[in-house]
This record gives sequence, structure tokens and C-alpha cells, in this order.
Amino acid sequence: LGGGLVPGSVVLLGGDPGIGKSTLLLQAATRLRTPGGTLYASGEESLQQISLRGQRLDADLGAVAAIATTRVEDVLAAVQATRPGCVIVDSIQTMATDLLPSTPGSPNQLRTCAGLLVRLAKQSGIAVILVGHVTKDGQIAGPRLLEHMVDVVLYFESEVGSRYRVLRAVKNRFGAANELGIFVMSEGGIREVRNPSALFVSQRGEPVPGSVVTAVHQGSRPLLVEVQALADQGSGGPPRRVAIGLEQNRLTLLLAALHRHAGIATHTNDVFVNVVGGVRIMEPAADLAALLATISSIRDRPLPRGLVVFGEVGLAGEIRPVAYGEERLREAAKVGFTRAVIPRAN
Repeated sequence: LGGGLVPGSVVLLGGDPGIGKSTLLLQAATRLRTPGGTLYASGEESLQQISLRGQRLDADLGAVAAIATTRVEDVLAAVQATRPGCVIVDSIQTMATDLLPSTPGSPNQLRTCAGLLVRLAKQSGIAVILVGHVTKDGQIAGPRLLEHMVDVVLYFESEVGSRYRVLRAVKNRFGAANELGIFVMSEGGIREVRNPSALFVSQRGEPVPGSVVTAVHQGSRPLLVEVQALADQGSGGPPRRVAIGLEQNRLTLLLAALHRHAGIATHTNDVFVNVVGGVRIMEPAADLAALLATISSIRDRPLPRGLVVFGEVGLAGEIRPVAYGEERLREAAKVGFTRAVIPRAN
């Protein structure tokens, strides 16, 4: 969030059903040290369910006032009665106002209810956290205006079947966008992963072909991730280019530069590139790592142990510098890497 929960701010948290949004926010509510405590307004669970979750998490709910309602007017009345420092609304899609005849979750209801809660935050200085459902393509359900109305938009994500959760900031008026928080789901709730770089770098014994570690910069901190590539003989049709965690079109561009300037052709190969751990890389610093992993797979030769690689590859074949080079190297050294291939200008 950029250093804390800002008074009067509105945070929108989206994520798939069952990923742990309510668990995360209930744990956060018990730790917030805001004057007046926290009001937890749930339109999806009863007070008994909230209490049972608190017992399962072994959380102290003494500073948390809870209300189960789907009327936004009830939430506003509870705020007037309890004067909390923070309000959590779980979820905005279940809320409705008496001002409109439409059903909860409709575009008009979403806009109006969110507008009332944003006005509450700005006029009273109370921090408001809204939970939002997501659609099948991962976007927060409802009109896009919802994301423009709030100060911070967070996405809670996970790979299928994984215990790990990634909390990603995509909009933040008070701190760095693209910030990442890494958590692990356990029986006692959600715990922070304090060394995420070690999590995303495999601990296998011997180096294997097609794998290289790169240092990306997410928000305000560097993060080490493993990039894997598999170049397989094509079946005779157009070669396939599949990128998971990288932009698909960028992979095609990089392979063309590899052929043009390094003389390494991949037009007879299907090339698959994956960023381990479900991390999405939104910057070009992983270009060099993706190409080295691809060459390693084509030649069936592993890269040396303890090697970290980063750099942008231009269409003219040049290796361009990237921002925060020293911070990336420091993070790599902290995890135990001893060699680096980086742009000369870094």
C-alpha cells in the first residue's frame, strides 16, 4: 500500500472465489491499530460464520465490529454508531441501496453503492476496503468506472492447486503500482513469505537445459524468478509460440531478433516459455533470460549454476540497460548468486 493504510482512502481488492480474500481481510482487521477499531460489513456471510472463521484463525476479534447486511444504508448507519477507523465491505457486488429498484450487483447499484462509500471515506477520513468479485477473464466484475473511483486496486491471485498467493497492486495513488505481496495459505490462515525470491527459484541439485534465473523489478522491490524454455521439434505446421508469464507478441519479436542477429533459427521449433510460480513479468528486463533459456534448450546445454541474467533486447540486436540494476544484483547476491550476465551500460 506504500507504507500503510491511508486515512480516507478507498482500496478495491479483487480475486477468484475461495482464494482467501475474506480470510486475508479478517486477519488484517485484527491487526489494524486504527482509532475506533474496524467495522467488517459482510453481505455474503452471517455473523456466526465470521466468528467461526475468527476462531479457526485464532484471531482476536475484540477490536472488530461486524455486521451482516446487504443494504449500504445499514453500513452507513453502523459507521455513525461505532465511528471506526476502517470499514471493510465484503463484497461490493452484494450491496444495494434503497435509492434504486435494481438488484444487487447491477451496474447502477455498483456505481451508486461504491459512490456512497467513497463519499463516506473522503468526508469522514475513514479508510474503506471493498472486496470485488472477478469475471472469468480475471477482471473485477461490473463497470470499469469502479476501478477509477477508488484510490488503490489490488488483485489476489493464485496458480491452480498452489498454496501460494500473490497480492498485486495494479493502481496505487499512494505508492508503487505493480507492487507484489507473496503469501502462503495454511491451516492457520494466510502468512507472509518473507523471502519471495527463494520461493520462485528452484532448488534442484544439477542445472538443467532451458532454465535461467532473472531479476525483475516489481513495484518497489526486486524479485528473482526462474524462466524456463522448451524448444521442441515442430510437427510440420506453423511453429507454435506459447508464453506464460511473458507477453506472447514479445516472445515472437525476440525469436525474430535471435535469428536475425545471432543466426539461431527457431522456425522449425515450437517454443514454449514459462515464468515459474505464476509471476507475470510486465517489463522487458527478462528478454535476455528468455533468449538464453531458449538457446539452452535448443542446444541441450544447461547454463552455469549461480548465474542470474537480465537485460532488454532491441530489434537491432543490442542489449539495452534496465532500471534498478544495482538493486537487482544486490537481491541476487543476497540469495547466493555469484555470476551475472547484464547489459554493459548497467
